[in-house]
Amino acid sequence: FYLLHGAFDSDDSWSTVGRAGFILDNLIAEGKAKPMVVIMPHGHTGPFRFGMPLSGDFEPEFIADIMPQMEKRYRVHTDRPNRAIAGLSMGGAHTLNIGIPELEKFAYLGVYSSGIFGLGGPGGNQQGPSFEEKNKAILENSKLKEGLKLFWFATGKDDFLVGTTRSTVDLFKKYKFDVIYKETEGGHTWDKWREYLHEFAPKLFQQ
Repeated sequence: FYLLHGAFDSDDSWSTVGRAGFILDNLIAEGKAKPMVVIMPHGHTGPFRFGMPLSGDFEPEFIADIMPQMEKRYRVHTDRPNRAIAGLSMGGAHTLNIGIPELEKFAYLGVYSSGIFGLGGPGGNQQGPSFEEKNKAILENSKLKEGLKLFWFATGKDDFLVGTTRSTVDLFKKYKFDVIYKETEGGHTWDKWREYLHEFAPKLFQQ
């Protein structure tokens, strides 16, 4: 399970303020989640400012370097049904930018307080083809959708990216993806992301 952080965070944020270890350990101890290896990489490959496009360097580095290194270092299953990826805010955008182009590699996608940046909200100034244009062949591929066991979104009603999430969910529904979208109380805050992880993790690797 690859768990990605947000724009003003780092690779230890999910472990510290996110309390991911405590959340997952308790779920596993209660028999509510499967034991899993959780990878929390550093998602910054350059400076980030709101309103500016993501650098685009993290996604190829993730596929070419991070995943192979983790699968070499740990005794994990390397097939699609045993891979999940999720992230908050910037990490949610990274999840989509990795998980959709590489959909044959992931059976579980989770997007917390995020979506396709520039779609229905902040994060514009994107250059070149749109996300939809770049990924149209995959979006239209019905066979790839069959192996996607969970495509889960959650955003707070007061989150400044709620419009982005709604528009992103609508885009995937247009292409007949089976999307689950949960709109909660609250905003763009860690108490929400801890709740989302607590709800998302038990859905992983159950089939």
